[in-house]
Amino acid sequence: MPRITIPYSPRPLQMQFHEHRTRFCVMLCHRRFGKTVAAINDLIRAAIRSGQRDWRAAYMAPYLGQAKAIAWDYLRYFAGSIPQVRFSETELRCDLPTGARIRLYGTDNAEALRGLYLDDLVLDEPADIPREVWTRILRPTLADRKGRALFIGTPNGTENLLYELWEHAAKNDPEWSRFRFTASESGYLDAQELVAARKGMSEEEYAQEFECSFAAAVRGSYFASLLEQAERENRLAQLPYQTDLPVHTCWDLGMDDATAIWFFQTEPSGHWRIIDYYESSGEGLAHYASVLQKKALPTTSGRQGYIYGRHIAPHDIRVRELGTGISRLESAAKLGIRFEIAPSLPLADGIEALRHMLPRMWFDSERCAPGIKALRNYRRQWREQSAMFSSRPLHDWTSHAVDALRYGVTGLRPSANTSLRPDRAKTRYDIFAGF
Repeated sequence: MPRITIPYSPRPLQMQFHEHRTRFCVMLCHRRFGKTVAAINDLIRAAIRSGQRDWRAAYMAPYLGQAKAIAWDYLRYFAGSIPQVRFSETELRCDLPTGARIRLYGTDNAEALRGLYLDDLVLDEPADIPREVWTRILRPTLADRKGRALFIGTPNGTENLLYELWEHAAKNDPEWSRFRFTASESGYLDAQELVAARKGMSEEEYAQEFECSFAAAVRGSYFASLLEQAERENRLAQLPYQTDLPVHTCWDLGMDDATAIWFFQTEPSGHWRIIDYYESSGEGLAHYASVLQKKALPTTSGRQGYIYGRHIAPHDIRVRELGTGISRLESAAKLGIRFEIAPSLPLADGIEALRHMLPRMWFDSERCAPGIKALRNYRRQWREQSAMFSSRPLHDWTSHAVDALRYGVTGLRPSANTSLRPDRAKTRYDIFAGF
């Protein structure tokens, strides 16, 4: 086949994407970055290089009309330089002379996509696409050909497919990669235009659209910006258990709802290594004692189990239950868990203490993922009548993880024992005590 030149000169960050993307790739871009241009040209290059007559690729957006408006003109322009290429306006299809084909689709009629096979896929604005469209319909289309998938968009909150894929791409999986290209870093937009945009938008809107901030979309969040800072500083990563440091725990003990437990280690510098998180509901204390015991056992890979230091509980653990007259503090002691009690502080003071401590915390991004998600989404109540945020947080599914970590921050007082290891580490618990 003769040499083909596409009229596309990628900018440095676009070239970074082209050179380093993997089979599955998530690309967050600020508005007007050129993500569609980069994605279309990535498909065209892959189509030409494949050499397969039955090579198939799809560019998908939430709606077919949206896909046409965003990508069709770009596909016609860049692929139009290829001799003998053909376009079908009715099917939004590009047929290359090699037999390869690129077609535009909308995911609004997802069931019609069943039965396709794909060598390459671009999913535009996956934040607006239901998760099951990817997992149940689109992912299987790539299986037999081991096709690629590129997800492009701008953050729009954390309760959507784009955020899930972004988080998944951070795991240690060589098939996945991710890129975040912000306006302040790319230099692609005129500085005066960015100043004008900032003036015409709220700070949160600007941060979301031009700085690719997931945190900005969680309106009224207490900790989202601090966790985004932690992500930029690589403090959300794989965090190995340091066997020369004791593992402390801090708890939020639910009566009728969830119980949350953070597992953390404190370094001599005062930094916290938060290495694990556990949450469950509808279980008694014996269940959580069993969880602690299992984590104290050596793993199948030979890693040493946790050597526990201190266990911190909320102040209401002293309250005696009406049925038995026994407090959960006493019940836990029978199971072998000796709790220290966090002080009873105003909620606002505890939240501020946690905000102050978060810049000194490292989190294991995989084992602590549910807890991190809760921290990101913990937010103030919104008052509809006054159209403003309350000074108090919204009590929902996020509260348990936040309360547990808040108790840990306010309840971990200096110990008289300054050695790295506890005098007597507790690794065995009697989960049948009292039964």
